[in-house]
Amino acid sequence: MVAFSAWPWGNFGNLKYLLYAPLAAQVVYSWAYEQDYSRDLWCLHILIICGLKGFLHVLWSVYNNMLWASRTLRINPNGVDFKQIDHEWHWDNYILLQAIIASIICYMSLPLMTMNSIPLWNTKGLVALIVLHVTFSEPLYYFLHRTFHSNTYLFTHYHSFHHSSPVPHPMTSGNATLLESLIICVVAGVPLVGSCLLGVGSLGLIYGYAIMFDFLRCLGHCNVEIFSHKLFETLPIFRYLIYTPTYHSLHHHEMGTNFCLFMPIFDVLGNTLNSNSWGLQKKIRLSAGERKRVPEFVFLAHGVDVMSAMHAPFVFRSFASMPYTTRLFLLPMWPFTFMVMLGMWVWSKTFLFSFYTLRNNLCQTWGVPRFGFQYFLPIAKQGINNQIENAILRADKIGVKVISLAALNKNEALNGGGTLFVNKHPDLRVRVVHGNTLTAAVILNEIPKDVKEVFLTGATSKLGRAIALYLCRRGVRVLMLTLSVERFQKIQKEAPVEFQNYLVQVTKYNAAQNCKTWIVGKWLTPREQSWAPKGTHFHQFVVPPILNFRRNCTYGDLAAMRLPEDVQGLGTCEYTMDRGVVHACHAGGVVHMLEGWEHHEVGAIDVDRIDLVWEAAMRHGLRSVSSLTR
Repeated sequence: MVAFSAWPWGNFGNLKYLLYAPLAAQVVYSWAYEQDYSRDLWCLHILIICGLKGFLHVLWSVYNNMLWASRTLRINPNGVDFKQIDHEWHWDNYILLQAIIASIICYMSLPLMTMNSIPLWNTKGLVALIVLHVTFSEPLYYFLHRTFHSNTYLFTHYHSFHHSSPVPHPMTSGNATLLESLIICVVAGVPLVGSCLLGVGSLGLIYGYAIMFDFLRCLGHCNVEIFSHKLFETLPIFRYLIYTPTYHSLHHHEMGTNFCLFMPIFDVLGNTLNSNSWGLQKKIRLSAGERKRVPEFVFLAHGVDVMSAMHAPFVFRSFASMPYTTRLFLLPMWPFTFMVMLGMWVWSKTFLFSFYTLRNNLCQTWGVPRFGFQYFLPIAKQGINNQIENAILRADKIGVKVISLAALNKNEALNGGGTLFVNKHPDLRVRVVHGNTLTAAVILNEIPKDVKEVFLTGATSKLGRAIALYLCRRGVRVLMLTLSVERFQKIQKEAPVEFQNYLVQVTKYNAAQNCKTWIVGKWLTPREQSWAPKGTHFHQFVVPPILNFRRNCTYGDLAAMRLPEDVQGLGTCEYTMDRGVVHACHAGGVVHMLEGWEHHEVGAIDVDRIDLVWEAAMRHGLRSVSSLTR
């Protein structure tokens, strides 16, 4: 291994954060046992500054991933995928390194000063810091940065790690090797230490410079052009005093230019200024109001509950890149998220949530600002339908080919599985798809071919009906749990005469006490599950999924499919699904788009098309991801 390329705590994982423990322990000990704890206040300040640095990066990440606010100003239009997120997972290593170095410096300086000896503010210190930054930090960084690019050995073994992130992101700014991070410590530390040694340092200066340094580095990597071109046209000198996100993005794209830390004047002096820096910046700003690329496919999703609402890339990118599970660290944020939910109910409209590309087709997820429980409130029904309808009309207006409705957005009681909108707007060019045909296909293809009997709950629902009719044609006896004789007979009459006897109405769960294949379309309590014999497998299409109460039975996941391997820019998990896996109704819309089908898929499921849709999904590289959990 090349020296200074790997981190000493590289194998610690999240246990690396225990390295902050000595600082925290010193603060607690001083406050608890020492009358004069001012000499140990530097421990507290280091912890606070490190926390502020981390929080600053999170805020920049939040802004970067608020696509409804930043999409029109994005410089690199591609999405950040799982590979890049994993590559940048420990972006905050440099903060820990700075905490260690700061601790050493403060410890060595203790005989000379305490934190109480440093004033809150000193204007002379600001002047000294600016002079040191411009005359030392900027030229040193420029020289070393340019050297890292011109020297093949240095670039390959050290700097290429930073440049291996294809799409700049605020977290990219801190993602570097140990050697580069040590250099940044020197570049950022000398102005602060120098000001203090000159006797003009201050607490405000330390906090201000430490935070501003990281703020500007995040700005350069944010991939969103936040500066107005008019600023540089009105005050041209600013072009040489402060870089822009476009300026630094050009460095990541072309690498041979724009090496400066924050001040482009050093690229001018070194003849490494990219001539397109300001023209591209102006072009991006001027095109902000123009319509960007139109997606070919839109998946219209909705919130599930308050906790899972925090499983969003504009909250915590790393959390959203993993399947959703309840995390204790999110509990303190619940009240704030609940208030946001109420605000969205009153003011918000459908927004862009995430995107990816598949074979040059732009696929987006739009979020309806409603949560699961709201779909069952009578007073909310009309408002939800208005949100869905407006999203469909917007998609139709801009030229979207297919829009697929998620889970409750196609609820039969809400809008008839989408028929309400298609009937109301018969001239829609966008194809409205509920995706349930592929959902049914996924469930049916999970059932072993040798199964002769199944127990079906939710039997008269849209999916239940299709599953029952398909299985009876296959010669499978279907025990349909329903109290409605009328609904059962209606479905039974749809089956071919020779297969109608395979559909059997049952009204109690004990009718399935000898059946080991349960297809669950209605939530089951532990008592209801107890009727299943040992070894039963629960297939399910109920939302939310049933809980795994039985240890001697197996439980299938919700119907889902893995997107083709050539998907690009996908960096968000869809609720509890694994990476690269989407709900079958989402996948159904993708297949509809890839096949170029011209019909709407709304209302009742066409049983005759189940195999056709399944074969199309297989042909386009989608794969079922059914799994068993005990």
